[in-house]
Amino acid sequence: MRWTDSPGSPPATADLPGVSVTGKQYHRALTVAIGERRARMDEALAQLGQCAPTLAEVAARVIDVLGSGRKVLVAGNGGSAAEAQHFATELIGRFRREREPYAVVALTADTAALTAIANDYGYQEVFARQVRGLGRRDDLLLLFSTSGESENLVRAASAARQGGLTTVAIVGARPCRLAQQATVTVRVPASEAALVQELHHVVTHLLCEVIEAELARMEATEVVAPPFPLALHGAADKLLEGEG
Repeated sequence: MRWTDSPGSPPATADLPGVSVTGKQYHRALTVAIGERRARMDEALAQLGQCAPTLAEVAARVIDVLGSGRKVLVAGNGGSAAEAQHFATELIGRFRREREPYAVVALTADTAALTAIANDYGYQEVFARQVRGLGRRDDLLLLFSTSGESENLVRAASAARQGGLTTVAIVGARPCRLAQQATVTVRVPASEAALVQELHHVVTHLLCEVIEAELARMEATEVVAPPFPLALHGAADKLLEGEG
């Protein structure tokens, strides 16, 4: 495969064998789009470092809950539902190391429950009713949302507060109702839905890295999780700086 571009320009496709004119156009468009996306992600990730203290607080709260034998409930809509299940999967399964599973439940995964509640009580109640049924005092509810305005998530946060649960909202940069209901809010530095979702994915992995490592350390030394706040401030900073 031979490129005919000048240095620094997007690769030309004139010499790509077997590629149609339309395919060549797509190739160039995608090359440009990748460059633009990389620039935007680089800028957003640099700004994400400002969230390190809040991320450390979230990690500490989750560690306190899971280390004390309580559970974490997770929810979101659409792409955020997928992110909620991703977060739960990394912790009920594994992220980087072999260990015991952690009690993390995605409220988005039970199709029968979701459709039954939506049919009988309305879609706005699909998460709140599960929180009331599954949540216990001192559990934690983690909510992913690009807008922070979804009624079913706002109601879930309200139900969690009434039930004595801690609520963590992971949202975008804009002010939102969900943040008003949450105990802790992580605002990633983006407003466009796609970029918010990409940053939420990064946040998921950052949190799982710290949570899994600290719980594994506690299990190895048979340490009972201390009450919040836990001295984890700085761990998230190191991860965001590439030192962890």
